Amino acid sequence: MCKQQLPMQHLINELKIPIGKNKVEQLAGIVINENFCVNELVKLSFHKDLQIGFRAAWVLEQVYFNHEAAFLSAAETFLNGLPAQNNHSALRNYVKIMAHMTGKNASPEIKQIIHSYNTDEIVGVVFAWLIADQIPVAVKSHCLNILANLILKHEWIEDELIQTMDFLADKEGIGFFAKVKQIRKQLSAHS
Repeated sequence: MCKQQLPMQHLINELKIPIGKNKVEQLAGIVINENFCVNELVKLSFHKDLQIGFRAAWVLEQVYFNHEAAFLSAAETFLNGLPAQNNHSALRNYVKIMAHMTGKNASPEIKQIIHSYNTDEIVGVVFAWLIADQIPVAVKSHCLNILANLILKHEWIEDELIQTMDFLADKEGIGFFAKVKQIRKQLSAHS
């Protein structure tokens, strides 16, 4: 249970105005130092004001990368919420976190969480984001990583991912094509 000292409204007020990377890092530090419940930060990333939601997701990303021990208590809340994230700006932060959580360099604690978690719904949603026209390419790029990383847990993903990449390679831009090439190399290393 979190001992929440930082009032939610204070954080919302901070997130109402445009912020940069330095402010995001500062807010992540404040969230940790003032025992703000990271589960509440996850919930805040779904705020009805899309800008507040995006900025909360950005702070959440910084918490994950710079204060992972604090993120661990909210990992399941994050995973449960990921399929419902429909704020495209916040989604970029979400899939970046998820790509790292499923990656080979994830901490043992995160690897155990992913191993124990039923990722079936996440896989389905990530495939849907990958083929959706309205999803930004930066999100799709992380989706490729997530799916490639989850092949060890869901072997069937590999064939579907290869077919999906073949389908999308000509539809998306050069940056996406470069990511597809990287993922193909990763897949061939698994074989």
